[in-house]
Amino acid sequence: MTVPGIDRPSLVAWMGRNVPDAGEPLSVSLISGGRSNLTYLVEARDRHLVLRRPPLGHVLPTAHDMRREWRVISALAPTPVPVPSPVAFCADESVIGAPFYLMGYVEGVAVRTREELGSPSPGKTRRLSERLAEVLAAIHAVDYREVGLGDFGRPEGYMARQLDRWGQQWERSRTADLPEYDRLVERLRERLPASSDSTLVHGDYRLDNTLIKLGDSLEITAVVDWEMSTLGDPLADLGLTLTYWHDRGDSERAGIPVAGDVTVAPGFLNSAEFAAHYAKVSGRDISDLGFYVAFGNFKLAVIVEGIHARFRQGKTVGEGFDRIGSAVPTLISRAHRMLDQP
Repeated sequence: MTVPGIDRPSLVAWMGRNVPDAGEPLSVSLISGGRSNLTYLVEARDRHLVLRRPPLGHVLPTAHDMRREWRVISALAPTPVPVPSPVAFCADESVIGAPFYLMGYVEGVAVRTREELGSPSPGKTRRLSERLAEVLAAIHAVDYREVGLGDFGRPEGYMARQLDRWGQQWERSRTADLPEYDRLVERLRERLPASSDSTLVHGDYRLDNTLIKLGDSLEITAVVDWEMSTLGDPLADLGLTLTYWHDRGDSERAGIPVAGDVTVAPGFLNSAEFAAHYAKVSGRDISDLGFYVAFGNFKLAVIVEGIHARFRQGKTVGEGFDRIGSAVPTLISRAHRMLDQP
């Protein structure tokens, strides 16, 4: 059976040369795809692996960097941050049409909805949301120089560069003119912090970018999707996580089709409680968190606009993309409201 984005005979030959201990790949199936990098389960004779490659079509410059993902999970493998084990990297685009890498299969699922979570006790879901904050703090506690990531980014001026970078992405992807977007960029530039802490940042941290082992306990077995990771301001990670967070009673957030509704399940911390737990375990001052949540909404608006552009080109894989474009003005409006708060 043909799998989008995979040249199976070429992959089989490459694995025979580069991952001989896995045995012959017997099947390749899409795990998830379309919104970001594509993820496949490779069931080989002797072990299961996971393959990551860029999306099909409309790939923006600097986005979907496979070597970057590969480098960061390789560096984090010996640290307390849970990541899949690195297996092999391929820069040769002739193999499957794009760079890709293989990592070890980790038991667990990406949970986006209450239905996928099941019906654990409120105590278990509360502990899961606390653990999510603790893993984020663990990422930010990594000595990035010690693990070989000292040149992984330029921490100085990170937020200003992020604003410029995502503004450029918007210009490459935008499907309509939105004056409120332009006003938002001006307001964010006026509020940029003069200085900030510098850590490894994930760049897209949320519950469904972790793998959860369901059952008697809800365990985070791996953090995945490191394509946006770099060195920068850790509160930018927290702000984006809270942008994805769906608080109970927030009907507007319910209309934004990203990250699902899992955080409204009984027992989950609300966004304020999550931020407070992160501050407690990390020891960081989060008094200017409103700016970072506004920035998170801005960044997500640009990301969603890029997905919408791919959908209009017929280059998405999966379902549910027909409504995503309407989330862009909503996210921009939410960012303005965060900046309006004292």
